[in-house]
Amino acid sequence: MAFILAVLSIYWGVFFQVQHRLNHLIVYVVDFDGLSPYNTNPPLVGPTITQMTQQMLTSGEPTLGFSVRSPSEFNNDPIQVRQAIYNFDAWAAIIINPNATSLLYSAISTGNTSYDPLGACQLVYQDSRDDTNWYDFILPIISAYMTQAQSMVGTQWAQTALQNASDTETLRNIQAVPQAINPAIGFSEFNLRPFYPYTGIPAVSIGLIYLIIISFFSFSFYLPIHMQYLNPKGHPPLKFYQLIIWRWCATISAYVFLSLAYSFVSIAFQINFTRANPVQSETQVTDIAYGNPPAYGNGTFPVYWMLNFFGMIALGLACENVAMIVGAPWMGCWLIFWVITNVSTAFYDIEIAPSFYRWGYAWPLHSVVEGSRQILFNLHPRIGLDFGILIAWGAANTAFFPVCCWFQRWKSKKHVTEYWVAD
Repeated sequence: MAFILAVLSIYWGVFFQVQHRLNHLIVYVVDFDGLSPYNTNPPLVGPTITQMTQQMLTSGEPTLGFSVRSPSEFNNDPIQVRQAIYNFDAWAAIIINPNATSLLYSAISTGNTSYDPLGACQLVYQDSRDDTNWYDFILPIISAYMTQAQSMVGTQWAQTALQNASDTETLRNIQAVPQAINPAIGFSEFNLRPFYPYTGIPAVSIGLIYLIIISFFSFSFYLPIHMQYLNPKGHPPLKFYQLIIWRWCATISAYVFLSLAYSFVSIAFQINFTRANPVQSETQVTDIAYGNPPAYGNGTFPVYWMLNFFGMIALGLACENVAMIVGAPWMGCWLIFWVITNVSTAFYDIEIAPSFYRWGYAWPLHSVVEGSRQILFNLHPRIGLDFGILIAWGAANTAFFPVCCWFQRWKSKKHVTEYWVAD
């Protein structure tokens, strides 16, 4: 009971009072409205939305980390805002286009029936960065934010438009372009890296639990084979240092093929590893008709395989070492602990978890998940850091491997000695 309360609390605790940490999820609000050459009319759309944002932030209600930024920070270029989203500087961005208000005035003054409210503002994001985070925590609040922005701008613009409608011709233009009054503005959505195909869900989440389980059970599966080398039946027994070398080499060799089999599953269910996706730049939206955009072209699958391989080394050698130290029946408790701590810090965003979970950035499965998303969806690369963390885990566990083997042998000899003394 004490173990269940302690370990499962780690998992439940990730979401404890998460509503008070939603402000860690940064959303840029950048007002380009009225910039030259669209400064012939006083801007209305941008100032209204930024004022609404400031009111939300001062209200004290839990919300996302909306951050009003100056266009000059992005060289007055909306594309630079997209680049910031791709670079993980923020989770999303609300962009008010330079001609947002100008188009409204033009629509009612000329009766431009082609006026499209979606041309006023943009929502830029990439849900493949963390689809769970996006759909569970970010999107519901942003959707409400955009609805409220449409309502406030629509109300103020309707008053302004009707005040300016001093002649019959302007009234006719308003009647010809009703969308310029209601809804007046809208938000074009640009998902830079859509989470697609949906078979990628197990590849970056639940499926990786089985990578831990396969690594764990390889210890008990291959242990009887290792022990055959200690029994002098038709062959001389291995010396102890030779057994350590054999066990390590055999385990790593097994991980090579087990990780390959695991990686093949993603290919079997048609996740794209070879077909080029016509993404010409980091700020261009991926066309899902071509599948997910592999990060390294035809070399994507070997990189993906190696990530799973080093992930299995990091996860599996830790299981080998602990199993040799604690033995049965405590090995099962270790597996529960290992799965829960890795899942808690890999499948859910550490940014909105309590500060206690900051150690999760160094946990191996976090790097496997982050690296897998980058490889499969061509996200902002941190692959060097991910591989570095996994290799560091493998090196540390390799250093402890001989010590754990020696401890297991000492424990076995001690058990045999105690058995014969008792007998």
